[in-house]
Amino acid sequence: MKGYKDLSPSLRTIMTPGPVEVDPRVLRAMSYPILGQFDPEFTELMNETMEMLREVFQTSNHWAFPVDGTSRSGIEAVLVSVIEPGDKVLVPIYGRFGHLLVEISERCGAEVLMLEREWGSVFDTQEIIDAIQREKPSIVAMVHGETSTGCIQPMDGIGAACREADALLVVDAVATIGGVPVQTDAWQLDAVIGGTQKCLSVPAGMSPITYNDRVEAKVLRRKTIERGLREKGAAVSGLKPVASNYFDLGMLQEYWSPKRLNHHTEATSMLYALREGLRLVLQEGLEERYLRHQRHEAALVAGLQAMGLTLYGNPACKLPVVTCIRIPEGIDGESVRAMLLNTFGIEIASSFGPLKGQIWRIGTMGFSCNQKNVLHVLGALEAVLLWHKVDVNVGAALQAALNLYARKEEEQPC
Repeated sequence: MKGYKDLSPSLRTIMTPGPVEVDPRVLRAMSYPILGQFDPEFTELMNETMEMLREVFQTSNHWAFPVDGTSRSGIEAVLVSVIEPGDKVLVPIYGRFGHLLVEISERCGAEVLMLEREWGSVFDTQEIIDAIQREKPSIVAMVHGETSTGCIQPMDGIGAACREADALLVVDAVATIGGVPVQTDAWQLDAVIGGTQKCLSVPAGMSPITYNDRVEAKVLRRKTIERGLREKGAAVSGLKPVASNYFDLGMLQEYWSPKRLNHHTEATSMLYALREGLRLVLQEGLEERYLRHQRHEAALVAGLQAMGLTLYGNPACKLPVVTCIRIPEGIDGESVRAMLLNTFGIEIASSFGPLKGQIWRIGTMGFSCNQKNVLHVLGALEAVLLWHKVDVNVGAALQAALNLYARKEEEQPC
């Protein structure tokens, strides 16, 4: 019989746009004893997780809970629950994940209208507002931070335009929640989807979501109770039910309500991890956390530019937690990534679609977003590029980053 070695994953410096390194306190939380899903001690942890999610999403929404599954599970749960066949859905696309919203919406039977921007740029918000007023969609689905291009879409006025048109605004904030301001109520967002494996620095496996009364009203129109749980005489909607049982928000919210109507078995250890990750976010403070991400992004960018590398995308709409770099002409980008990983233990990301082989992407997210990691990646990247015969400004990257860090320390209030 084949023997298998003890599990001993390598220690890496993970500087991708997700997943990222996980705080040891989160990993410790995942090692705690399992509780039953209806144990009062566990349901109290569920309630605390909902409370903390409201703070992180900056909302007073009642519904704020995780969907068990990776970030895509939260996106799919929201869209499959609010889209009815024939609904008109407007999707502004400026990268890979806008196309994902289109694909899921089409699978739900929506009539999808697409606005497209060249990758590396974003929309003028007025263009989206004009399309809402012109097309009168039932739903607008869009990405806040697009990791495929390192761009962030301003949201000014889009929520108000959706309210005027009686359209629901669904926002993918997977890349931004916990690292960049996401103001659910102030921006009038109806549903927001987050991810655990990026700025929250929790392993992939849950997708926190929040949604308001407008979304809940549409969900309840098609609410049903699973056949095996229905009591005699229970009311059942005459409308076609949500196509997915697992991702039906009407069922999920009953599970997360005081009723605790059985739906699935909660991912106990992942809930421990999410609760601890959220606690650490709030302990640091949202504004302090956003400033930390900006500080290390600035140091990384200063170093890359001092080295002589060219950034990709419009700097006016740069996503603070992802930096995209054009691969120097004639250089095998995958060879550089492989040497960074195998020689220095550093992982950065490539890209896909129309940008495959053209850019590298470096994430400064959550627990990975720190001075040690930024300096490590700059020094290692310089060494690897020199090994690949790239003409770089030797020594300039680290000095530029160190200078920025020194200035930032001087600016700190006493």
